[in-house]
Amino acid sequence: MIRKHTPEDLDALMLIWIEASSMAHPFLDAVFVDKVKNDMRNLYMPNSDTWVYEIEGEILGFISMIGNEIGGLFVTPSSHSKGIGTQLVKYISSEHETLEVEVFEKNSIGRAFYDKYGFEFLKQYYHEESGEEVLRLVKK
Repeated sequence: MIRKHTPEDLDALMLIWIEASSMAHPFLDAVFVDKVKNDMRNLYMPNSDTWVYEIEGEILGFISMIGNEIGGLFVTPSSHSKGIGTQLVKYISSEHETLEVEVFEKNSIGRAFYDKYGFEFLKQYYHEESGEEVLRLVKK
């Protein structure tokens, strides 16, 4: 089931983010990751529209939107390749004519997912805080 998140979901969402992010972003510096972890809890999550994918009361993934931009799409690693990310993207696609997302160039997991679902390259830039290249992708 996909539903709008509630404040009570925040700890579960943060745990999913930590597990999935560390798997997808092993190249990120620990100081940067700690800053993003704090920003996720206190800045990004409160200021985005977030939906969770839940089975029998257990949250297995979530997608956070800021307008038509996917601010975050994370699925617990034990549930990867089970269609959860796909269902979340399909769900929000019905509300947006186009979708955009930013993904680290070195994030092979995220890049493969977005390539599979037809996201196309829009631009690339250097992200100073992380010291990494970022790709901006679009799906029309």
